[in-house]
Amino acid sequence: MKIAIGADHAGYAYKQRIIAHLRAAGHAVTDFGTHAEASVDYPRFIRPVAEAVARGDHDRGIVLGGSGNGEAMAANRVKGVRCGLCWNTESARLTRLRNDANVLSLGQRMMTVEMALEIVDVFLATDFEGGRHVARIAQLDA
Repeated sequence: MKIAIGADHAGYAYKQRIIAHLRAAGHAVTDFGTHAEASVDYPRFIRPVAEAVARGDHDRGIVLGGSGNGEAMAANRVKGVRCGLCWNTESARLTRLRNDANVLSLGQRMMTVEMALEIVDVFLATDFEGGRHVARIAQLDA
């Protein structure tokens, strides 16, 4: 799977761990930054991830920040992106299964790195259930 990833300074450390984890699992990963822990403005790194997913250049996206809230909001401003803020594996499973989320938002300050890696794995492994939700998702993308 082709994964786009981006973070601000508050998500940088987990971004680095997630990239290594994804590459070890055989995924192709594009890192949109940031590339250090110096304070930055998160939309500079989140929007390019969302745009890459919306264009179809990447299968999924992952964005990170301190809480993940601002990153999810910024990603969801891009037409065709359905970004879910997840805090455990069940929220990751349901955002894929029921909402066909194509971008995952995580808050580094909200969980351990081990939990973040588990959430990423569940998000990538879960398929959209389709059915009655397809029409609703299509309306959101219109």
